[in-house]
Amino acid sequence: MAFKFASRMDTVKASTIREILKLTEKPEVISFGGGMPAPELFPIEELKEVTLSVLDSAGQKALQYAPTDGYPPLREKIVERLNRLGIEGIDKNNILLTSGSQQGLDFSGKVFLDPGDVVICEKPSYLGAINAFKAYQCKFADIPMDDGGMIMEDLEKALMDNPRVKYIYVIPDFQNPTGKTWSVGRRKELVDMANRYDTIIIEDNPYYELRYEGEIPPAVKSFDTEGRVVFLGTFSKTFSPGLRMGWVCANEEILMKYNLIKQGSDLQVNTLTQMQLNTYIETYDFDARIEEIKKVYRHRRDLMVQMMKENFPEDVKIFVPEGGLFVWLEFPENVNTTQLMLKALEKNVAFVPGDPFYPNGGGENTCRFSFSNMPDEKIIEGIRRMGEVIKEM
Repeated sequence: MAFKFASRMDTVKASTIREILKLTEKPEVISFGGGMPAPELFPIEELKEVTLSVLDSAGQKALQYAPTDGYPPLREKIVERLNRLGIEGIDKNNILLTSGSQQGLDFSGKVFLDPGDVVICEKPSYLGAINAFKAYQCKFADIPMDDGGMIMEDLEKALMDNPRVKYIYVIPDFQNPTGKTWSVGRRKELVDMANRYDTIIIEDNPYYELRYEGEIPPAVKSFDTEGRVVFLGTFSKTFSPGLRMGWVCANEEILMKYNLIKQGSDLQVNTLTQMQLNTYIETYDFDARIEEIKKVYRHRRDLMVQMMKENFPEDVKIFVPEGGLFVWLEFPENVNTTQLMLKALEKNVAFVPGDPFYPNGGGENTCRFSFSNMPDEKIIEGIRRMGEVIKEM
């Protein structure tokens, strides 16, 4: 039967990462594909206690509808954490709770994009954002990066050449997929340029608390003097992705538009989940928990990089992140990492080839490996097998 779907569905494709995850459900597959937190670090026992506490003290409220913008005490705690990033002059009225930061990306498309509008993004960029924005029939201007972030001259040219730019989308800390971090100076330049060209910035920052070296830099939004930076955050990487708890921080005029979209989409975030998380933060040392997560991930990053250096040819460039979940690789131009992935799957190893992260094409010789979800022995064995696959190509 020929169904009459909306034309925007022509641009919506299955996530490459999700398709790879389907292939890796077999227990014998060592998957470096999805950027999934380590499940052994989930606070299961603590969450049991917190859940009972919430249900005992406020069970009826926890199981009832709630305001769209979210549980006020939790929003206040988010404000406190954002203050540490230099984001001042905000309160709970600048926070909307979302079903993960992915919903914030989707809402950004709904709020700002008309068909034919242009989104400026990093080259490469987060696949989930690319797919979310594509649903609104936009075009992409992808800007090359160096070790300090977007190259500003290229960004300014894109702003001059594309009068229909609606926003600049960036991941300034441990960028997905490259793991790169923007310099402080480049962050300020970005805001200055957005002010000059009268455009919005979507700052997607899910990894900033997972820093393994150095100090956490100020957020892009910390330099925002005109209310044009929308900050997206999440508890998925520091608490649990399954609870789907994220937030949008923006000026009240912009946030009201997101609030209206949230009302029409799913009314609100799960009430019980909001209260569970709030009670957890009140009861336990959340910062200490993050430090424990960082200790594990730092070790796994170091082990993966060490194994890659020992098993991969010298002409494979390894980009070592200061935090986050990913190691980015660049092979010689003649290597196609999609073909490499198919060969790796024959040895029961999976990773994500780089080309889906390039909205306008390219990156066929790049790929992303996640180190967060694999124990030591699987990192060692999986990278050893990858070394064999590369030598056979």
